[in-house]
Amino acid sequence: MATRRRRMTIEALVARYGLAAIFLGAGLEGETAVVTGGVLAHRGLVPLVGVALAAILGSFVADQGFFLFGRHFREHRFVRRIREKPAFAKALDWLERYPRGFIFGYRFVYGIRTVSPIAIGASRIGATTFVAVNAVAAVIWGSLFTGIGYIFGQGLEALVGRVGVGHLLIGAAVVVVAGAVGWRVWRAA
Repeated sequence: MATRRRRMTIEALVARYGLAAIFLGAGLEGETAVVTGGVLAHRGLVPLVGVALAAILGSFVADQGFFLFGRHFREHRFVRRIREKPAFAKALDWLERYPRGFIFGYRFVYGIRTVSPIAIGASRIGATTFVAVNAVAAVIWGSLFTGIGYIFGQGLEALVGRVGVGHLLIGAAVVVVAGAVGWRVWRAA
């Protein structure tokens, strides 16, 4: 009975705050949050259309913010530090050769997702061009990863059932800790 109550509470929390978490996760973390949202929609905890819209808007809004930050704070020490990173130089090289293609595709390339809109903001790409291409890319990206989570939700549920929720939470905690350590190492480099 206690387990059932706990599950109901978790489900109620997901139903209440899930879309906001997906919105934030899509903008800050990316694919994992959106795929998870698709799985939650598959389980009926959140509406599928709501997940897709939260993913699209979260990605779009975050990237617009990063773009504006790069545009208006080119000489800020944070932007200067990012400009010194090899990923930034690679992003600028691709941006100069394929401006619209790069704006469309950077969110699909691991490792350059956050620095890219800052690099684009620091470049001579027009804001109107960025907004238009970013909007189209966000719609495709958000819909695609929401769909992946939704379609593969049944298989993921079966995996969770076999592995067990406890083991899955421990694994998630290990990934979070490893990510935090990796982030600290990357920033120190």
